[in-house]
Order: sequence, then C-alpha cells, then structure tokens
Amino acid sequence: MPRPKRSLTATLTVKAVTSTNREMRTMIRQGSVLDDIRHRAAMALCFVVAIACVVRAQDEETTRRFRKAVLIRFEGEITPLLEQFIYRKLDVAKDQGADLLIIEIDSPGGYRVTSVNLAERFRDLEWAHTVAFVPRQAYSGAAIAALGCDEIVMAPDAHLGDVGLIIEGEGGLFRHAPEKERSVLALQIRELAEAKGRPPALVEAMVNMDLVVYQVRNKNTGVETFLSDHEIESSDAPGDWAKLQPVHESREKNFLTVTGTRAVELKLAEGIAATRDEIKLRYGIEGELLVLKPTGVDTTVTILNIPFVTGLLLLVGLIALYVEFSAPGLGVGGVIAAICFTLFFWSKFLGGTAVWLEVILFLLGVVFLLIEIFVTPGFGFAGITGMVLIVVSLVMAGQDFVIPTTPRELNASLQGLVVIVGAGFAFVIGAIGVSHYFGTVPIVGWLKLELPRSHDDDIDDDGKPSSIAGSNRFPVGIGDWGVAESPLRPAGKAIFGDAYLDVVADGSFVDKGTQVRVIQISGNRIVVREIEDAGSGQVS
Repeated sequence: MPRPKRSLTATLTVKAVTSTNREMRTMIRQGSVLDDIRHRAAMALCFVVAIACVVRAQDEETTRRFRKAVLIRFEGEITPLLEQFIYRKLDVAKDQGADLLIIEIDSPGGYRVTSVNLAERFRDLEWAHTVAFVPRQAYSGAAIAALGCDEIVMAPDAHLGDVGLIIEGEGGLFRHAPEKERSVLALQIRELAEAKGRPPALVEAMVNMDLVVYQVRNKNTGVETFLSDHEIESSDAPGDWAKLQPVHESREKNFLTVTGTRAVELKLAEGIAATRDEIKLRYGIEGELLVLKPTGVDTTVTILNIPFVTGLLLLVGLIALYVEFSAPGLGVGGVIAAICFTLFFWSKFLGGTAVWLEVILFLLGVVFLLIEIFVTPGFGFAGITGMVLIVVSLVMAGQDFVIPTTPRELNASLQGLVVIVGAGFAFVIGAIGVSHYFGTVPIVGWLKLELPRSHDDDIDDDGKPSSIAGSNRFPVGIGDWGVAESPLRPAGKAIFGDAYLDVVADGSFVDKGTQVRVIQISGNRIVVREIEDAGSGQVS
C-alpha cells in the first residue's frame, strides 16, 4: 500500500523541528549555558518565522483567485477544422481578459500534426494559466494536446494516454507507424512533458509500446522519479539510481494509458475533478463559468466543409459563372458565382486548409478563361491553363498540405478530387440544360442581360402591334441574316439592320464580322449559325 502523502506545511514543519533539535543538541555539547540560552532564543525565533512563511505560502496557493476564467470545450476527432475553431476561441478568451483558460477535452484523438500544433499553442500561451480538464477521455492526439497545458485535471475514472501512431497501409488496413515517425513524435511529447515538469519517460511510453518505465530513487539525495533503462544508463551516475518497482502500465506491447487517479500518482496530472463545479471549487472561481460555445459562424463553417455541401456550392458557382460568360456583363449570374466561390474559400480559410495561394491560383484561372473567351478564340493554351489552375486551386483549398506524402493525405486529396469531379460532371449536365433552355426555365431566363427596348419595337408601320413582337419579342425571325458584331464564343452580339441583339452561336465559334443567320428563337434566346455561302440574302 502506498505511503500517505504529507501536506506541504507538515513536511516543512517536521524538517524545521528536526533541524532545530539537531542544532540545539550541538550547542549544548559545545557551549556554555548562557550561549546555549541565547542560541535557543535565536533558533526559536527563526523556527517561528519559518513556520509562518510556510503557512502563508500554502494559504496563498490554496486561495489563489483568477480574475477571469474561460472554458473552451472540444470533442470528437481532432481535425484542422477543430484546430481553427480552438484558435478562434483562444482569441476571444484573450479579448475577454481571461487569465485562467480551461480546455475541456473529450476526444479519441485525431490528426497527429494538428494535435501537436494545439499542444504547442497551449504550451506557449503566456497570457493565461492553462488547465486541461478531462472528464471522460483524452486518447492519442487528445492526450498530446493535454500535455501542452500547465495543469491536467481529470475525473478519477477518466483515461489519458495511448498515443500509438497509426497509419493506413495497403488494402486500407491500419498498422503501426514505422520507427522513424514514432521517434519524431516521442521527441515532441518528451519536450512537452519537460516544459511542464512531467516525467518524460512516462509520456514516451504512451508512444513506445515496448518501453518499460521504473519508479526509481536516487541513493544520495533520496529523490524519487520515473526513468527508463536507457535514461538510467545515460545519466551521469547510473549507479546512484535504485529501481523500486516498474510502472505496470508501461509493460511491453502496451501503450501507457492511465486513469485520473493513477495519473496523479504518476505526476502526469495535477489534480482530480469530475465536474465543472469541482473545477470551479479547485480554482476558486466565483459565479458562472464563461463557456465559449460554437457561434453561428462556427456552425456555418462546419456545414460548408461537409463534402456534399462543398460540391453543391461549387456546382452552383460554376453554372452561374457559365451563365455570366454566356451573357457577358456583370449580371445576376456573376454575382451568384462570386458569392458561391467567396463562401467556398471563406469556409476553407476558417477551416484551416486554405491560404491566399489558392485564391490567387483560382483568380488566375478565371483570367485565363476570360482571355480564351474574349481575346483568343478557340480552345487553346489559355483555356486549358485556366481550367487546370481552377481545379488545382479548388483541390488545394480543401487540404492542409500541397503534395500528399502519406496515405492519409492521399485519401484526403482523392476525396477532394472526387467532390470536384462530381461537381464538374453535374456542371456539364447543367450547362447543356442552360444552353438549350436558356430563357424558358423559370429564374434562369431573367439572368440574361438584354438591351433595353422601346415601345416602338412592338408597333408595326401601320401603328398596329407587330406580329413578330407578339411571337418572339425580337425584330427578327427565323432565317433572317445579320453580322456578328463581336466574337460569338458561343454568346455575343450581332447586328440585324439597326438592332443589336444578344445571340448564341450554334456549333463552332464565330468570329467578328462574319455573317450569320437566325435558326432558332426560343423565349429570350436567339440561336444563329455562320453562313458558309454569303452570296445572297437580305437582312430584315
């Protein structure tokens, strides 16, 4: 049975009394009665002062009060999206003037890089005292994040540990990561432990399933700690350390995992608390604890990062962009496309996967497409480059790396590519529908910009309503000839007599100045075809 721990005051009191008795015995043996009395009085005074200082220090520690305590809770898998959520809440807590930051963790773990980033952010936080509160579980990456806090407080039956690094191998089967990757992670969490005064060997045993850690005592100083065989052998005086007993949670073929009670015994955690009320009592928090919950922005970002919603956003944006290119001018199609792609990149920015590089690549892609449409007719270098830049920017915006180097990153890239390809196929179908039914489909019809028409356009020479205007609302009919006033790729302007109209070319693109003939009128859509033999004909 472990020996009951003394309080700090009791320990120092015993040491002070022992030291005083020892000094008194020495003085009696060496000096006179007068000197003995004088020394006794001096030692008694020192003893009283020492006890008063110890009691005062302990009282100050026990009754320490924080001006403002803030709690941030994260649960579920640790992802870049969650990482950015925590960062946003840290900024809010700092703006609120918090000096006690409680991170309530209930998570099975997640991405290794993200977890280490969170831990290092907590470790380097200077404006508040950080406490990792684990009411239920903090496995794997969640345990890493907790190790970055100044204190770890756990429920008695909560669990902490099992930081075994797992990767996806061939055939989709998971396996333990190679030694090289485990060594890097072990070094990282040892540094976290050393920064916060926790036994590095024990946290390394969370990563290394074959590491055995011992409770040891220094034969000269009596100091007890936890070391592995390698640490003992590499110390300045290996013979000074006496092994007391192995830590059974660190046995071979087992990633170290401990309960809250055991974590305190092993000095991995600083205290026990099962509820938020107990946390408030422990840190002397008066009134309600300020809990930073997800806001509407956080919820919106989460929804927009769902793959299906992302694909739908891209689909609407691409179709709106196509409508705008088909009817040039900043119309409703351009506005909708701008809104969709702005929301896409905004959600990826706040989700932690996009930076300005992706936005620049996307805008460059759009510029190349505009050059292809309005400057260099045909489907050439500019068009292909624009499409490639747009696809690359959309893929990169959905991942927190550039080139995948691990199976996890490769899967993330493939998932993002599937979303974009799916949206692309749906866009092709939608574009075909828009091309054939533009002007007859509700809502889509009024996206097209038209030149304003006067009332006289609807009246014939006799002052009666024009039959042409009544049938198709345009001063042209099927078979009428005109001249392309701008390149038709496929949409553009054509002149029919004195009328300038928006038209759509059927088939190949048409250059400016080429004669065209109306072959179809459907609602607001005039379809023309290039005249191969312009030897005869009359423009009505």
